[in-house]
Amino acid sequence: MELIIVTGMSGAGKSRAVDALEDIGYYCVDNMPPVLIPTFVSLCLNSKDVRDKVALVADIRLGAKFTDLFSVLSDLDNMNVKYKILFIDADNDVIMRRYQETRRKHPLADEFNTPSLLEAIEKERKLTLAARQRADYILDTSDVMSSQFKEKIVKLFLDNASNSLKIYSISFGFKYGVPKEADLVFDVRCLPNPFYIPELKTHTGLEEPVRNFVMNYDSAKELEIKLYDLIDFLIPLYRSEGKSQLTIAVGCTGGRHRSVVFAELLNKHLLEKGNDVSVFHRDLRR
Repeated sequence: MELIIVTGMSGAGKSRAVDALEDIGYYCVDNMPPVLIPTFVSLCLNSKDVRDKVALVADIRLGAKFTDLFSVLSDLDNMNVKYKILFIDADNDVIMRRYQETRRKHPLADEFNTPSLLEAIEKERKLTLAARQRADYILDTSDVMSSQFKEKIVKLFLDNASNSLKIYSISFGFKYGVPKEADLVFDVRCLPNPFYIPELKTHTGLEEPVRNFVMNYDSAKELEIKLYDLIDFLIPLYRSEGKSQLTIAVGCTGGRHRSVVFAELLNKHLLEKGNDVSVFHRDLRR
């Protein structure tokens, strides 16, 4: 089991770290009391539904009990459980600005009975110093945009960075409307329509006769090349921007012939490029 313990300064971006970890397949639990971590890990290891990638967030919201984390780490060592500590940090002035923007109360404000946000931040920094010193990874978010932050998480914890972006290739019929979830829409109604060929009308783009008919035209072959070229150019840009899901919709009139052929071709191409992709045919059975 891959276990990541996420901790750090309040307001530094732990929630964004959790979102990024969930996007790359980690099962995340927020605000877990440290004393429960060994029990939770044992349950994960002994469960039939084994969680092989787990991230647990333990931070100063627990108050004084946060210091229990260090004895818990010794327990995990005794259990021969391998873990990594990810500490999320930011400059004091950045954290202060974020709190002022959100108008949230610092978790130590009541415990130390202080109205001073800076004082609470400084007390938290002292309490979390030992965790920072033991951390395997320290990410400072002071000058990091959200997309860059996710990219850093991906590079740290994802073996195959291409899996950070889930791609869906969808065929559809314009007569039934464009899929609302589509990020990119391509119209292949410009190609010859198998619907008007009697022996092909009742078949679909999943079948070889229809596929051969569509791809027999030079315009279709050229469109295929240009489509691949554009998609291959765009995917790294979407990935670097931090996008976790990309839906590419290919439409024809009814969603049964030309769009299905091209959605299948696109799916195959993206798979060959090592992307995490799935294909769906929304209107195939209409």
